[in-house]
Amino acid sequence: MSFLGIDLGTSEVKVVLTDDESNVVATAGARLRVDNPHPHWSEQSPQAWWNATIDAIGSVRAENAAMFAALRGIGLSGQMHGATLLDRSGNVLRPAILWNDTRAYAECVELEVLVPDSRAITGNLAMPGFTAPKLLWLSKYEPAVYRAVQKVLLPKDYIAWKLTGEFVSDMSDASGTLWLDVARRDWSDRMLAATGLSRDNMPRLVEGSEIAGQLRNELKQEWGLPNSVMVCGGAGDNAASAVGIGVVKPGDAFLSLGTSGVLFASTAQYAPNPSEAVHAFCHCLPDQWHQMSVILSAAVSLEWLSSLLKTDVPELVRIAPEGKGGNPPLFLPYMNGERTPHNDASAKGVFFGMTAAHRAEHLAYSVMEGVAFAMADGYAALQNAGTELLSASFVGGGSRSPFWGKLCATALGFPLNRHERSEVGGALGAARLARLASTRDDSKDVLVAPPVIQVYEPNAQDHGALSGRLQRYRRLYRAVKDEFAA
Repeated sequence: MSFLGIDLGTSEVKVVLTDDESNVVATAGARLRVDNPHPHWSEQSPQAWWNATIDAIGSVRAENAAMFAALRGIGLSGQMHGATLLDRSGNVLRPAILWNDTRAYAECVELEVLVPDSRAITGNLAMPGFTAPKLLWLSKYEPAVYRAVQKVLLPKDYIAWKLTGEFVSDMSDASGTLWLDVARRDWSDRMLAATGLSRDNMPRLVEGSEIAGQLRNELKQEWGLPNSVMVCGGAGDNAASAVGIGVVKPGDAFLSLGTSGVLFASTAQYAPNPSEAVHAFCHCLPDQWHQMSVILSAAVSLEWLSSLLKTDVPELVRIAPEGKGGNPPLFLPYMNGERTPHNDASAKGVFFGMTAAHRAEHLAYSVMEGVAFAMADGYAALQNAGTELLSASFVGGGSRSPFWGKLCATALGFPLNRHERSEVGGALGAARLARLASTRDDSKDVLVAPPVIQVYEPNAQDHGALSGRLQRYRRLYRAVKDEFAA
């Protein structure tokens, strides 16, 4: 018996094949492109998602054909918030509008006016990255598309539809739409009506570890699968990563440095803090919730610097410790606006304190430090919502840098643990959810943390100097905030 986990990211589709003990036996990936046709726009082709998914599955099948033939369940993880729009015939109406698209900032204000208690219903601020404001934007600027919308799907749920023919979403992913009553784990008719939609336009809801549908017969035949294969509800990318890394009990947490930066904390109950842009979402497991602080430009800030300096990212990571001295500039990593705690779509990236003496290593250090400070701001917002953490798992591409790990640990004030297979956390979590749905195994036996391979402890010697720079970093944002809007 084997299980497939599919993680539809922003830059890549990752697929893992696991055995009946959740050991990874094959992996594959296929790259994706993001289109930016206008400033603040971020879009992708749903057909490109499907093509990449098929390619990655084909690679996994070729890598371990015998294990693939024993497939019994598929789980999906995916980038959240993306508006994927289908007409009555199932045709895609336009490119999907992604999570890091900020065009709908004015519609966020409008939505909260239309539903004055929206924050009480959804547990979250209206932010332009979320799905509902995007539909208000479409109603104004692409009315023909808007009128033709029959189904609004999240990215992973589009792949689920292609696999099963069923319109289904899970609670964790649906939490990021602003159409879900997060406490009740159900669609909100009031929030839907505010955007001119109804339940008929939405997928049905299941828990992430529940069966959502069966793999279509034509795909079974194409892939040579003799047994029935179920597809589970799956999860939004961060909830799936949490399941893959074993972050399921209250107090468990992870810090992810990927394209975006996320501090994810599992909670025993619904615990919102919308005033500081904390995301209060359902977990992908029944009767569990989680909080997230999210920054929009984590590792992508270092990729930007790499492009600017024509120096590859590993080299910047290597030289960054050399830039720690010499009073490096402060860096605000708001390259695409910001979420937690500012909810400021107008925010911009800033280097402050540049001199002729500063070199590439100082800028590399500043970028890595600025991301660590942004995550510290996010943790402060979680603390204000009642969350205190003793440690966190460390995942994402940034977790491969011990220096960045220690920098983040020092800024946050608690140790970070790097695990085996952390780079496939979302896909592994999806496969684990498929196993739970298919076998009904006890979650305590399935959702265990992989072995820790490295611990990054806070640096007591650096704590004082770093705290002083963090306070300056916070004052800098307040000082230039009005200029961003101008």
